Amino acid sequence: MLPWSADLAGRLDEHLFSSALLADNPLGDPAERPLLVYTPPGYDDDPGRRHPTVYVIMGYTGHVQMWRNRTPFRQPFPETADAVFARAEAPPAILVYVDAWTAYGGSQYLDSRGTGRYHSYLCDEIVPWVDAHYRTLDAPEHRAITGKSSGGYGAMITPMLRPDLFGALATHAGDSLFEYSWMPDFPKAVRHLRGYDGDILRWWDDFRSRVAFTRPEDVELLEMLGCAACYSPDEDGTPVLPFDPRTGVLREDVWARWLALDPVRMVPDHAETLRSMRAIWIDGGTKDEWFLDVGATAYHRALLDAGVAADRIHFELFEGAHGGIDYRYPLALAWICERIAP
Repeated sequence: MLPWSADLAGRLDEHLFSSALLADNPLGDPAERPLLVYTPPGYDDDPGRRHPTVYVIMGYTGHVQMWRNRTPFRQPFPETADAVFARAEAPPAILVYVDAWTAYGGSQYLDSRGTGRYHSYLCDEIVPWVDAHYRTLDAPEHRAITGKSSGGYGAMITPMLRPDLFGALATHAGDSLFEYSWMPDFPKAVRHLRGYDGDILRWWDDFRSRVAFTRPEDVELLEMLGCAACYSPDEDGTPVLPFDPRTGVLREDVWARWLALDPVRMVPDHAETLRSMRAIWIDGGTKDEWFLDVGATAYHRALLDAGVAADRIHFELFEGAHGGIDYRYPLALAWICERIAP
């Protein structure tokens, strides 16, 4: 395994996308975003052929340039995805790597007063632009979305909210069953915030004033702040925590806003849409630190209870934790592409 980049059999185009919907977002984040579009081997040889499309979204703190990160003895996903098509393990597809980073680390791919209109940016700007500039099959049955962690969350909710665009999904350790994946971090945050007089924005000011992630509380408080900005912002966009930061007592009304966006709880209201999906891949590691294997199991059960055909679902728990599961991505990609191909 060579430690430097390999040539692709397909082509990876780099674009700078200027978003009208992200302009003047509440965090002052850039409205111009990098966008990577991969075309498979043979795309340029047959100008009359159109292809299915898979949108690839990232986990919390992720941005598209991280797809170039290399770890020892592992290839990054753009290369392992390319190998799927180079070896003809699946019908060829266009892959779109979307950037939805925010100053808080992520957007959960939602429209929010606290972060900006990232759901609309993905659905109403990126998708039409790709369809206009590449030879796609412009129909939901030929369009999928895939991601891990927060990206897996986005992959679960986006087809429910926009079935006119997406007809398949793959979620790897996606955020779900919030009482297990999020609630265990609430008392930890209370302890962390004692040093900031119970004020998470005071911690945020401190975090921005120094080298990031140099204090043990940084990771958990960043995730808590960012998700509060996505799930429960105040009218003015201020993130509101789902618990009292001094006592830890649950704020039932705020917590209810989080639960309303839990994929497991969203399934019954979107049952008809989910029954129309062509393919749903769900997996998670049995040692996941956020118990997202439990969430995956609950999501799978909710789909079956909603009447989604079992043969349209791939559900798998594997030995592993939350990190280091990128080897799962090309497996799901090949499975999904078989099912969204014409």
